[in-house]
Amino acid sequence: LCNCSSVGSAGCNRTTGQCLCLAGYTGLQCHSCAHGFFPEQGGQQCQPCRCSPAGATSDQCDHSGKCQCKVGVTDLKCDRCSEGYYRFNESTCEPCQCNNHSQTCDSSTGTCLDCQENTEGKHCELCKEGFYHSTHGCQHCPCSIVASTGTCHIQPGESIPRCDKCKPGYTGLNCNQCDKGYYNSDSICVRCKCNGNVDPALSPSVCQPDSGECIGCLYHTTGFHCELCQEGYSRDSEGTNCTRKEATLHPEPTEFTTSAPNTTKATSFSTAVLNSTLSPTTLQTIFPISSSDNSTSAFADVSWTQFNIIILTVIIIVVVLLMGFVGAVYMYREYQNRKLNAPFWTIELKEDNISFSSYHDSIPNADVSGLLEDDGNEVAPNGQLTLTTPMHNYKA
Repeated sequence: LCNCSSVGSAGCNRTTGQCLCLAGYTGLQCHSCAHGFFPEQGGQQCQPCRCSPAGATSDQCDHSGKCQCKVGVTDLKCDRCSEGYYRFNESTCEPCQCNNHSQTCDSSTGTCLDCQENTEGKHCELCKEGFYHSTHGCQHCPCSIVASTGTCHIQPGESIPRCDKCKPGYTGLNCNQCDKGYYNSDSICVRCKCNGNVDPALSPSVCQPDSGECIGCLYHTTGFHCELCQEGYSRDSEGTNCTRKEATLHPEPTEFTTSAPNTTKATSFSTAVLNSTLSPTTLQTIFPISSSDNSTSAFADVSWTQFNIIILTVIIIVVVLLMGFVGAVYMYREYQNRKLNAPFWTIELKEDNISFSSYHDSIPNADVSGLLEDDGNEVAPNGQLTLTTPMHNYKA
């Protein structure tokens, strides 16, 4: 008997005993799979490997049907590029060109996927928006999105990036300074508020860059924002311009009546009406009011300059009085000290003895030093004082 495989054989040569194998089978009895075929798991049939001629090193596969793939090729039949390769062609797969910023790319186009280290582009060759290219890779731009577009670049020959475009009110390489006509308010550049009374041609900064105080107020204006009129000027009827104060007389006389308290008699007089630009102090000088009811308003009319002069005068007077008082106390104490230390002797002569007393004996804490330092007086051993005169000697 030939004993040929019932699956892989089509008959038998009875002279040689070689079975006639079908396609994919080999061996004396046609029990084995031929080259390029592999046995089906769980069965006796041989299946073709079908390895890709472009991606596989040969048409042979293992018992599981997996082909031997070229470098950069993967999959069971070696018909797909492996990770990091693209463009499956007749020869092999090409490696991805991602500048070491990605490990994968599109298998057909080669476009890099998932670029790392703040890069982007088909081959991860560009820096993301808000980053700039340096020797250390893509670095973050030092540009605030509040003051600029947030993007920057490096000019040829420079090592410091500069912001592409500053927003209105900001200037500088990194847009971190306030432009002319703006000032810094809590790290934000705000437009100067000078009420149109500053000429940028004469004062380019317009206002102080740190405080916002206007520089070079024009048109007779003053104040922090050039909102006030200078001394001697006032707003016109429209409230826009500052004009010089001038007293203009009207031909129509007007009667003014003043009355004193507790009286009913009125005194009338006629005078010319003054322009409204005159100050209350000037009106009070021209038309004095003696009523005590108007004392409060009269006090309020005193200018600040006069008030400051009065306060300064009062302070000087008080200081002078205090200095005089201190000097008087000092002189009085000196007088008392001299009085206490002044020697004062009392000598009483009687028939048989002399009584001797000192003013210092009645004064506590008196300085008695020097009382007995006279060269002409001697103290006896018994405590008596000997008074020596050119003619007589006395003992006390």
